[in-house]
Amino acid sequence: MFSASLITSPQVQEFIQVALKRKLDALQVSTALSKAGYSNEERSAIMDYMALLPKIQEKFGCLLANDKNRFLLCDKLALEQSTAQDIGRWKANLWPASSDGDSSKSGASIVHDLCCGMGGDSFFIPASFKVVGVDLDENRLAMYRHNMGAIGKTAEVICADVREVANATFFTIDPARRALEGENQRDLRNLTPTLEEVVEISKHYQGGMVKLPPGYPPAEIPDGTEILYLGGRSDCRECLVLFGSLAKNPDTVRAVMIGKDGNALAEWSRPRERSLETLDEDLQEKLDRNDSLEGRDRTYRTATSRSDLPIGEIARYLSEPAPILIRSHLFNAAALSCDPQAHLISEGIAYVASGLPLPAPGFTCYEIVAHSEISTGAVRSMLKEHDIGKITLKLRGVKLDPDTEIKRLKPKGKKSAILFYTRAAGKKIALLSLDHRFTF
Repeated sequence: MFSASLITSPQVQEFIQVALKRKLDALQVSTALSKAGYSNEERSAIMDYMALLPKIQEKFGCLLANDKNRFLLCDKLALEQSTAQDIGRWKANLWPASSDGDSSKSGASIVHDLCCGMGGDSFFIPASFKVVGVDLDENRLAMYRHNMGAIGKTAEVICADVREVANATFFTIDPARRALEGENQRDLRNLTPTLEEVVEISKHYQGGMVKLPPGYPPAEIPDGTEILYLGGRSDCRECLVLFGSLAKNPDTVRAVMIGKDGNALAEWSRPRERSLETLDEDLQEKLDRNDSLEGRDRTYRTATSRSDLPIGEIARYLSEPAPILIRSHLFNAAALSCDPQAHLISEGIAYVASGLPLPAPGFTCYEIVAHSEISTGAVRSMLKEHDIGKITLKLRGVKLDPDTEIKRLKPKGKKSAILFYTRAAGKKIALLSLDHRFTF
């Protein structure tokens, strides 16, 4: 059981410093803690925390660059749910340049960090704002207080139900998504507080931002908000919903690709379209009937958004949209802006075929040199013809174990290649690309 008072005690902090300096392994740490008189439960808590330190450093390391002797405090669940420094730095730009509005005695506008946890969202709120952490969990508030001090910030804390706190200018909230550590909530709408409750909370503030899981059903997000999908080149980490005065472009959807330094690498936007947020009845019926269908009669939906791209033939180039483009329903417009003839090769699978290469960073583009049906003989023949001995296997719409399949194919050539197992017009198909990605 995590104990903030134990981990922050001078004795434990000194022990951690010495153990890290001496590079003690887990057995040595356990032995030293036992000799120091710590109980089994205390030893476990300290060692669990020390095991998290490399991940804490990776996620927030640069925050403590001027004081390497102070560690951020959190447990595994708080670390998993917190906002990393790259996205946090970018989100700092969403706050007003000057803290106008209701003011505290010092004249600064107040931001309530609701469900503040270990403080990941508060770290990057501009210094012109007064920040107050609100949570019901005393351990989380202890983490928050310690961490804000560790990065050189002062913040008040309130132990209360976030649904019962108001009297501030702005709010930020990351609703709880898991009931217990390590227990994923399959229903993304099972948040505490619920989005409906967050909407009610928002009415007491001039503006605010809500961090939702990237797969949260967009149809349930209210009108008048601004929806942002945030992530890096290979992930989509959150769906951020802006309320009130923070929603500078209401009823707009944006996808922002963020670099490690917190700067935007690329951005796409579109007016919000409710028709893209729900499945039409015919497609939904097909998906509901999938369990009773076989082979090409099944509908394969690996994309998380409905596409308005037409279905067409295999083309010279095949592109994988960045996850944030898929989540935001924006890969369609992004593809068509580069090639008006861009299309999908199978319904519901986010592989875009085009006659022109689609540019990075929105797309990873491959030139297709050959294709065949998915059968051992046909694929082996295709690999042999192109002298392929090393392959990377990518799957969408086809289920099998990649490592087992590669061993079964036994490629023996001198070249490397990307092999796609997917579907074209509902049929299983193998597409071959030499190990080269187009970047523009």
